Amino acid sequence: MQQLTIIGNLTKDPELRTTNSGKEVCSFTVAVNRRKTPNNQDPGADYFRVSAWEERGRTCNKYLHKGSKVCVVGTVSVRQYTNNQGEPAANLEVKADDVEFLSPKNAGTIVRSLGGKT
Repeated sequence: MQQLTIIGNLTKDPELRTTNSGKEVCSFTVAVNRRKTPNNQDPGADYFRVSAWEERGRTCNKYLHKGSKVCVVGTVSVRQYTNNQGEPAANLEVKADDVEFLSPKNAGTIVRSLGGKT
């Protein structure tokens, strides 16, 4: 069984679209900061592309925005592609099984768990 849990911030506003089969999917990218080590003052971040489907996706699209802090639990896959420089590259993609909004209410978002099946 494979399951990934990430906590981070959205890098831009989510995008909601409808697939050819009529299902709605919300896509967004979560930046997860790496832990600092004694010899590494700027550890950087890892970026995960997240897809949330149907009702979960509609709710994410409605309440999340750039900078929102979220916890995402789901399965991860690797998508390989060729970047603009013609070099091979890869993205980590997470299919969200659960999304929890972690930004405080006064930051313009609703704190709400979106667990369950869709």
